[in-house]
Amino acid sequence: MWTLRPLPFDALAGWASDDHAGALVAFARHARRPGRETYRRGAAGVSPQSLEPLFAKASGDAARADPRGFFERNFYCCAVAGTGGERGFVTAYYEPEIEASRKRTDRFCQPFHRRPHDLVAVTVENRPLAWDEEYRFARKAADGTLLAYPDRAAINAGRLDGRGLEIAWVEDPVDAFFAHVQGAARLKFSDGSSLRITYDGKTGHPFTAIGRLLVERGEIDSGAISMASIRQWLADHPERARPLMEENRSYIFYREAPVENEVDGPVAAAKVPLTAGRSLAVDRLLHTFGSPVFVSADQVNGEPWRRLMIAQDTGSAIVGAARGDLFMGSGDAAGTRAGAVRSPADFVLLVPKSVTVGPGAEIAP
Repeated sequence: MWTLRPLPFDALAGWASDDHAGALVAFARHARRPGRETYRRGAAGVSPQSLEPLFAKASGDAARADPRGFFERNFYCCAVAGTGGERGFVTAYYEPEIEASRKRTDRFCQPFHRRPHDLVAVTVENRPLAWDEEYRFARKAADGTLLAYPDRAAINAGRLDGRGLEIAWVEDPVDAFFAHVQGAARLKFSDGSSLRITYDGKTGHPFTAIGRLLVERGEIDSGAISMASIRQWLADHPERARPLMEENRSYIFYREAPVENEVDGPVAAAKVPLTAGRSLAVDRLLHTFGSPVFVSADQVNGEPWRRLMIAQDTGSAIVGAARGDLFMGSGDAAGTRAGAVRSPADFVLLVPKSVTVGPGAEIAP
């Protein structure tokens, strides 16, 4: 169990030296999200309504003139504290850039799929009695019955062929697999054009981390596990690569997600472009999108990480009040940085002053 413990800003190591202007830019993006996307209230207690006026205020002259003061005037700090003394944990992710084709060819034959029309969300109201709560998507049959969607192995075997769902094709199944793990990709075509795609649902099967499987089976030492070491193992064992990847039955569907400024990251779950080094993927059941979170990680790429991040994304493996995924940017260099991040961390939630959170308030799982 995790609780919220109020503490002053001056108790945050690294707070004073952070670039609060960078966090302010990421925070202000929420005021310009398309269609005024409605966020759900996380169990930590921060309501979307308490954040809305602050999103608008963040774009003002006063906020830009004094970014640190903006956060200190409008929020108070609550450490996310484990009742048993446990700490949080961070990993990192990025947007891959992959050479692609708009048509299937002998070389480019690994597809990225759009969301099928028969894929529906599983809710408390429609969940079949025997289904595990982890199943959040299903296939809706013609008679309205909910059925398990074909998994990664079935889709790889052609279960979605002929439905016109393909957005584009890439050459390497491993590149496609890691794009599924990251939840987004920037596709580069031979004519010089590009296309951004991002998460738009999944089959509903639980996510299985193949890195964990490789450690459990003694294939890679736990201290050496990283995206690079997993990729190397897959390259060294081509006959075992596809079966291993298919043990992660979860399969991601995409939508085209153009971004106005090419420098920006992909548009993610909160429907705003991600900002490298400032966007944080969180457990959306516990944290409200748009919430500022000060993350203190022991080591990220060889150095301590002390930054104010903004909750703007989520992920299947991001579960818990003090679990986060740091967005590192786009391209191979960002991928190298992201793939090596696995660090204990402490999380401090910035709570709008209009919200009352009592000392020791529990964050329900």
